[in-house]
Amino acid sequence: MVAGGDRGILDYFHKVKTDSAPVLGIYETDSTGFLAQLEVRDIESAISRLKRGDYSVDEVFRLSVKVDGKQVDPVLNDVAVFPSKSATLMEHVLRIDGNDIWHDNSDGVIISTPTGSTAYSMSAGGPMVLQKAPVFLVVSVNSLDNTRRPLVVPNDSKLEITDITSRYHCEVVVDGGRRMRIKDNLECSKHEFPARLVRLAGDSSSAASLMAKKVQLAEDMLRMPPSAKLILKTLEYEGALSQKDLATRTMLPERTIRLSLSHLINQGYVKKKTSLRDARQRIYELKI
Repeated sequence: MVAGGDRGILDYFHKVKTDSAPVLGIYETDSTGFLAQLEVRDIESAISRLKRGDYSVDEVFRLSVKVDGKQVDPVLNDVAVFPSKSATLMEHVLRIDGNDIWHDNSDGVIISTPTGSTAYSMSAGGPMVLQKAPVFLVVSVNSLDNTRRPLVVPNDSKLEITDITSRYHCEVVVDGGRRMRIKDNLECSKHEFPARLVRLAGDSSSAASLMAKKVQLAEDMLRMPPSAKLILKTLEYEGALSQKDLATRTMLPERTIRLSLSHLINQGYVKKKTSLRDARQRIYELKI
């Protein structure tokens, strides 16, 4: 069992580079649970179900990632390359199995697994894909070329984002969390060891249920201001954060963050609670 909701699941599979026992993710009541399947209050009953064998195990593949030739942690959802300063174009070449596919100018590029297809990739216009589909997704974000559509690629392919240039230095973002500087080349392939996720029989974490949940969220997000969308995605990836943490991660002005949080709280997407570490501080987390 892995605590910490979806962020806990992502962090766990970053650290585990070989095979793993099946993982059951735990999240707080009224918090996010797209990858994590079990609320804290249901642990006792879940243990009984596990002992009875009342569950199944899904195997979903991960990405093996190299940044400028250096191996980094395995990726469960997605890996993205963006300029360090927002609203700045990035030039790059997409190469698949050694063949140049496109030479593009865009805000950035995302490579996603099927598990991550309903996360950042979907927000950028990528398709939703069932978790067990043997494919990668490649999404160019806000390309200057209107014909540059998302690509679906067999997951036995080797993908490269290379010849990366921008006015500012560029960064790789791994599963919406860890950032690292990149000079020229990102290489992705299917990781040798998949992630194994426990699905309790009859719960709401089936592929179809998760997809329906994400479709509803995507429809709601169409009516949100861009700043609110960014904050929502940051909380989905990072877990509970303070206003100061959100300002650091999103680089949005404090006033914009306050207004966006107020909007998200009023709409029922985010809840505010007191920090356990500092009772004077308020933290914000998803309520979806």
